[in-house]
Amino acid sequence: MDKISPSFFRHEGKPIRCKAAICRKAGEALVIEEIHVDPPQAYEVRIKILCTSLCHTDLSFSKLDTGPLVRFPRILGHEAVGVVESIGEHVDGFKQGDVVLPVFHPHCEECRDCKSSKTNWCTRFAEDFLSNTRRYGMASRFKDSSGDDIHHFLFVSSFSEYTVVDMAHLVKICPEIPVDKAILLSCGVSTGVGAAWKVADVEEGSTIAVFGLGAVGLAVGEGARLRGAAKIIGVDLNPKKFELGKKFGFTDFVNPTFCGEQKISEVIKEITGGGVDYSFECIGLTSVLSEAFTSTRTGTGKTIVLGIDKHLEPTNLDSFDLFRGKHVCGSLFGGLKPKLDIPILVNRYLKKELNLDSFITHELNFEEINKAFDLLEQGKSLRCILWMDK
Repeated sequence: MDKISPSFFRHEGKPIRCKAAICRKAGEALVIEEIHVDPPQAYEVRIKILCTSLCHTDLSFSKLDTGPLVRFPRILGHEAVGVVESIGEHVDGFKQGDVVLPVFHPHCEECRDCKSSKTNWCTRFAEDFLSNTRRYGMASRFKDSSGDDIHHFLFVSSFSEYTVVDMAHLVKICPEIPVDKAILLSCGVSTGVGAAWKVADVEEGSTIAVFGLGAVGLAVGEGARLRGAAKIIGVDLNPKKFELGKKFGFTDFVNPTFCGEQKISEVIKEITGGGVDYSFECIGLTSVLSEAFTSTRTGTGKTIVLGIDKHLEPTNLDSFDLFRGKHVCGSLFGGLKPKLDIPILVNRYLKKELNLDSFITHELNFEEINKAFDLLEQGKSLRCILWMDK
């Protein structure tokens, strides 16, 4: 990054006026407005967003109109890279000018689970997903031009030129990595690669099947490729995803439309001679989860769930298969501990081992954010980078 001018920090301790894309009503286009962003409180950091992106979670919440998670107006966005503008009291490990990655999943580094090697759960913070600010409940750091509060989103809210993030949700990153590549590690790519590395622990020579070739599913393939998987099977209804999948190590593809009377699991068992060692459900449909589970090998097969059914429907799995040794587990943020594992991914990219470039399909100015939403909803975009100052 270029050297930062001292004037960049002139608003320290004061509110900042800036532009943000506000979601005011479910299903409607976001509106670019001028907002006020308060200074950070204790344990918080105010950052200037350099670029942001969006994933299907942002799209889903922009349309959500019922339930306890519905809040308007709201600033969405949780994939971004920024620069620290100011810090609150008791903030350790960050200083003005640091390049940082805000992450929706907390990592306090102090609780029992954060210190454990068995999980990436954060006992202290992760149970609360309803608050605006991590340590201050529904208190907001955003106000619109009328002085009314604007709700936060996933403790990040990156669709704003400035945002305030708790230090438990921030990762300091090496400034050598291009920010448009680093942004991919704040959610989707880390989730997929981490699931292959941390949750499945894919071994060299193993076989895997990935159901759903969005950014997360393709990242699973990339993680398995780096682990030396012998066969990586992609399952998707869109044949255009297959050519893209080859860039991430996929060796075989299954389009359910062309399976005829065969089930997807039967096709996969034919390809692998009995089933895959690991399957990954990246769509969020209980019916797909059942097929992913059935497609694994008897005795040792492991199914990793990365998608969430939007209706939270219960799933049915063959109890006899469970009895015979197959197992299934969930995965949040790919099992990664953000402050420990994201720097490792950055290093793998800088060594030209981790493929991040192929995830970026579009780049737009921040003011074109609604176009980015359209591209994602139409299935034309994998990741669209939105630049704040270009």
